[in-house]
Amino acid sequence: MITKINIKSKHSLPTWLISLSFIIYHLSFSVACSDFLEIEPQEIIVLDKFWNEEADVENMVAGCYSTMQQEAVVSRMMAWGEFRSDNTVGGTGIENVTDLSNIFKENINASNSYAKWGDFYNIINRCNTILYYAPQVAQRDPNYTQSELRATEAEVKTLRDLMYFYLIRTFRDVPFYTQPYLDDNQAMNLPATPFEAVLDSLISDLESVQSYAVRRYPANKSNYQQGRITQDAIHALLADMYLWKQDYANAVRYADLVISAKTNAYQEQLDRLGSSATADERMLDGYPLITDAAATGNYYGSAYTDIFGDGASREAIFELVYLDNDQMLANGAVSTHYGNETTFPGDVRPSDFICTDVNDEVFSVFLNKYDARYYENLQPINGSRTLFGISKYAYPSTMVDLTKAEIQGVYGLAYSKDLCHANWILYRLTDIMLIKAEALVEMAPDSVSTPEGDICLQQAFDIVNTISKRSNCTSGSKDIDRTNYATKPLMQNLVLEERQRELMFEGKRWFDLVRRSRRDGNTNYLVGCVSRKGSTAGAIASKLSRMDAIYWPYHIDELKVNDQLVQNPAFGSGENSSYERTK
Repeated sequence: MITKINIKSKHSLPTWLISLSFIIYHLSFSVACSDFLEIEPQEIIVLDKFWNEEADVENMVAGCYSTMQQEAVVSRMMAWGEFRSDNTVGGTGIENVTDLSNIFKENINASNSYAKWGDFYNIINRCNTILYYAPQVAQRDPNYTQSELRATEAEVKTLRDLMYFYLIRTFRDVPFYTQPYLDDNQAMNLPATPFEAVLDSLISDLESVQSYAVRRYPANKSNYQQGRITQDAIHALLADMYLWKQDYANAVRYADLVISAKTNAYQEQLDRLGSSATADERMLDGYPLITDAAATGNYYGSAYTDIFGDGASREAIFELVYLDNDQMLANGAVSTHYGNETTFPGDVRPSDFICTDVNDEVFSVFLNKYDARYYENLQPINGSRTLFGISKYAYPSTMVDLTKAEIQGVYGLAYSKDLCHANWILYRLTDIMLIKAEALVEMAPDSVSTPEGDICLQQAFDIVNTISKRSNCTSGSKDIDRTNYATKPLMQNLVLEERQRELMFEGKRWFDLVRRSRRDGNTNYLVGCVSRKGSTAGAIASKLSRMDAIYWPYHIDELKVNDQLVQNPAFGSGENSSYERTK
């Protein structure tokens, strides 16, 4: 007899706990005859006859990915990594979305729905459950070999560690558990583990499994190489984690592993092309970056279309894949927040100072008017020179027209409402290059007076210059003026500013500012950036003056059911929607 139970919330437990009966899903078709992205968990649970064969494990792994694709998860990746930064403000209908509006005002409290972390712990417990049962399956199914088991463990541990990495960057200290929640009677009210201890555990975890992960999937599984965890993805995550740990030598080491792997893979393609390779297909300063210049000339936007429109580009390392099929799950988070064919902008739009940066020739964000990313990522509303929407992700292609008296962006149609098929990118090559650049700068002495220090700064500059050149659409010199960045502090700022330009609206900027604050030991740089948002700058600067305030509060629901949690001292309880300063 098969027992079926409908999925419901467990209000008597912390919302991040999901018992085994909530994990085992009945799948209506076999993984063997479907792409892993097409396996969607049904709200029916099969408690009998499971964990017997490799397909059971594969179905559960597929469920982890499909859960990560859900709007609730991606919306938090956006809100936690982007919306508190200087990049974004409220867009269309923001007055009707109170919790989101309060994020932009830095009026966050413990009742804000975006402070709920249950969806991330859901994925964590799925991963813990797979790691618990997969070895038993390997004993029962002779076709599930030890090497395949180890590859599964590497993949699933990485997904779990990625979820924890989001949590600690957002909340700082969080409950940390690596065993599955199997029984409703388990005592699971856990205190928060300190940020540093969690980060060290994540790094140790990934170090132990990296060599077992899949290096390259077969060519006939086109969605797997960028849509599932590979060695490149693990190395990218390790580079990022070591950067946060301030272990810069290891950040560079793992970044180099990713860069070398991507470079070597593309060099193999070039070798096959031989003399038929065009100038646009060649490496840029030794890096396999996609050219942004269109083959027809006088237009840019090719890199944008490959990376954000088509997806799974040669620069991609790991991204959540949304199939170009209206019957499959769409990227609802982008459709809601950045906009769609019906509503554009969405409920999030670019900050005003970014919108006017080039037209008013302020250049506080972009270095000059020739940066194609300005025209690709931001679209003017009805020809306005001051009001823009976020076209990145919301539009499958954009083009920069250089034939006009003034450079213009040319936009087709946004994705239809609720049918956005843009992949959500977690790591891509230029992100890793800039992680390396940031680490190199930090490895240089504070006062550059040694050859080693100057070499580190020069290498960091060269990386930034290469990435910037790719998007520079002038016919003249594309190089950044090195003499403007002669000191370590100036180079520190240049790298973070290039990360802002290159990774704008990709869920990275707030985390970059938090990391800078942790390194500086104060919020001065962060406050200076966020204060550019405008009229509420004074209030925002006041609230963010303490280090505690750059993290999020624990949601009031978690505090009610977990008496081991102690609220972030920068925030009130949420009972009266108040914001309290630390005494």
